[in-house]
Amino acid sequence: MKKFIVPVDFSETSIHAARFAAKLTNGIGDAEIILYNVFDKIEAGEDGTPLESDDEGRKSVMELVLKSVKTDISNLTDARITTVAEEDDNFVDTLERYVRHNNIDIIVMGITGATRLSQIVMGSNTLKVIRRKIAPVFIIPPDAQFASAKNIAFISDFKDVDRTVPAEPLKKVLGMFNAGLHVLNIDSDHYIELTDEYKNEKAKLNEILKDFNPTYSFMRFYDFVDAIDSFVKDNNIDMLVTVPKNDSLLSNFFKTTHTSKLAYHSHIPIIAVHS
Repeated sequence: MKKFIVPVDFSETSIHAARFAAKLTNGIGDAEIILYNVFDKIEAGEDGTPLESDDEGRKSVMELVLKSVKTDISNLTDARITTVAEEDDNFVDTLERYVRHNNIDIIVMGITGATRLSQIVMGSNTLKVIRRKIAPVFIIPPDAQFASAKNIAFISDFKDVDRTVPAEPLKKVLGMFNAGLHVLNIDSDHYIELTDEYKNEKAKLNEILKDFNPTYSFMRFYDFVDAIDSFVKDNNIDMLVTVPKNDSLLSNFFKTTHTSKLAYHSHIPIIAVHS
């Protein structure tokens, strides 16, 4: 069974991600969508006594609201839909624990536009989850509307392919969709002929992806996001796949990398697969 977990905090962003996940999994055989909520632990008053004592009652309320989301999306998919509510004060830690213990295949999360204040909540959590490398994360931008999954573009920098490309997780994600695969590299130094270094890296990547019969594109562009936008439009791309890479300043990683810039500007979903 292919398991898709959708963290739901009942914001428009998370509900949009749940609806997208429903449409995405419709037709994927043996799929399950888990609508998942983490609600805060009860705070204590100044004297240390709980402000509220009915833990089970609070959980029941959250489960009831999750079921309303389930009802909302159930007519969009033939996948099995379940709901889970857990009490904890650390969303990312709790999600990671659940994902690892339940063999989740993909985490589906929304992200808001870069100019919206609400990105502080769901947007920042999405990037925190990606950084943890828990599982592949399907990032759903606010304007993304599911139409099909016929064309996927994998963005690669073609550097140390055999070391940096997570072959098995990548192939597992690609194998969920019966889609054409485009491999895209963007570099301002590209000219008419590829260098020997790029040819060698292409051969390594082709060996990893040979079961998907990929086509390759090498674009000479100075603006990464503009290049992506152009490629997406010209090739009718339905979703992007990228491998975020660490640097020495992990805490600032997603403020500077292409993945975060792309996530906040793209109108199609992005799958972050970890190396």
